[in-house]
Amino acid sequence: MNRRAAGTAGGIAAAVPAALFVALAGTALHRRDLVLGGAQIPWGAAAALLLLGSAELWLGAAFRSVIPTAVCGVLCYALTGWLSTLETGKRLVIGDAAGNIWVFGIGVVTLVMLLWCRRYRPPTE
Repeated sequence: MNRRAAGTAGGIAAAVPAALFVALAGTALHRRDLVLGGAQIPWGAAAALLLLGSAELWLGAAFRSVIPTAVCGVLCYALTGWLSTLETGKRLVIGDAAGNIWVFGIGVVTLVMLLWCRRYRPPTE
């Protein structure tokens, strides 16, 4: 196994627990809000997306590849999507403003981090 393949395998191995952590912590955090002047501000959803972005940025920089970033984003989206489709009473992500920001923001943040982490790739010869 060459060095690049070993680095990719290590990146994927690190991305899986990172995605599980971000999906569960972000789902627990996304419902926090602040009421200012009668308007609810979902700061928890923004904080959950910041957590996701920082984990994806760390993976891209540490392993110098976009593959761990993509794996983290896809797994986080899949797990959060599954948590939003559970039966009534067990559903952790509902279709309100905070839930929509969290679920659809995962895709947006992952795309932005994929574009950003392209700069960490080693130069090709």
